[in-house]
Amino acid sequence: MSGLGGRVQEGSATRSPNMMLAVATLGFAVNFWAWALLSPLGPKYRDSGELGALTESDVALLVAVPVIVGSLGRIVMGALTDRFGGRVMFPAVSAATVIPVLFLAFFALDSYDLLLVGGFFLGLGGTTFAVGVPFVNAWFPPEKRGLATGIFGAGMVGTAVSALTTVAIWDGVGRRAPFLFAAAALAAYAVLAWVVLRDAPGRQVPTTSMLTRMRATVQLPITWQAGVLYAVAFGGYVAFSVYLPAYLKTAHGLTAADASNRMAGFVAVAVIMRPLGGWLCDRFSTVRVLAGCFAVIAVCAGVAATNPPMDIRGTAAFLVMAAALGAGSGATFALIAQATDPAQVGSVTGLVGAAGGLGGFAPPLLMGYIYGRTESYAIGLWMLAITAALTLLLTLTRVRHLIDDREESVA
Repeated sequence: MSGLGGRVQEGSATRSPNMMLAVATLGFAVNFWAWALLSPLGPKYRDSGELGALTESDVALLVAVPVIVGSLGRIVMGALTDRFGGRVMFPAVSAATVIPVLFLAFFALDSYDLLLVGGFFLGLGGTTFAVGVPFVNAWFPPEKRGLATGIFGAGMVGTAVSALTTVAIWDGVGRRAPFLFAAAALAAYAVLAWVVLRDAPGRQVPTTSMLTRMRATVQLPITWQAGVLYAVAFGGYVAFSVYLPAYLKTAHGLTAADASNRMAGFVAVAVIMRPLGGWLCDRFSTVRVLAGCFAVIAVCAGVAATNPPMDIRGTAAFLVMAAALGAGSGATFALIAQATDPAQVGSVTGLVGAAGGLGGFAPPLLMGYIYGRTESYAIGLWMLAITAALTLLLTLTRVRHLIDDREESVA
């Protein structure tokens, strides 16, 4: 198997790792697009009053609920991918996600309670992350996995697609249209994935039960340490990607369209930086890359907590923080690739991915709760700054020791 740009001979067919990476990344983006459909609509529902008088906490719950299944479901999906491979799991998850998307389109748009039900199962689309990482990881040699998994992680651009298109399509074409377009894209991708995707030759298939593998995975130090790192890096990204429109509208008086556009810019920066974070870890110390990211997050969150206006000061604080969150997310999975046996990557990815998703679930609820009682987001942002600083300390101590021990055992 060759690195980026190489090809693998599989029987009579020639498979390109780059093609597998591209198709997997596309699938991640399409599923994340569906996963984030409700985020831009939360502030719109509150302003229009279509569902009654919604509080800030109601909106926060609506946009955060899809994260639950998208987080916890990764634990199961990662283990299933270790067993059945991405060639089966990618089309299966994409096809299954069509169901809640159509439920939202035809049954839930006039009911807050049904939106919560549909949003819960919409989280299924977020589980594709735990499918793609072990799939991509198996196609590339160790020295290329940081960049490869970083490129795959850039599929989180799907949340930007949702932010840029959902409200515009809703207003211009019709309320059901954003969901119908997403459902069509998911169905088309499921067919494409089934036809094109193949698991890497020599992929290690576990022989023990899923429960046995999960118990073993839970006991690995890398699982918990990477879980904390990802809960802050990717969790911070998810929290802002779903709650930033509501934050900008409430704290700075922006229109729904302007807030969504700015959120899309935040997402775009994070997406661009995620492969760069993985690439840097292929060439430099992963601990240094992670430490730099968490230091930047702490500083930028502290600046944002002072509530600077959304001119060059406030905008720069959020965009630089987006860059650090994206690079930190990519670097975390470069760390997993370096410190995890190939047969366990899916299970570790599932648990770490769940931690990242749950890290993004709590902050919107907390921010909405705090604002409802203080009319300020400062406390929530200071909490992020402190959490990032503590994660920096973890990186420089426990994570550093983990990498050093792994290198000694390999040597």
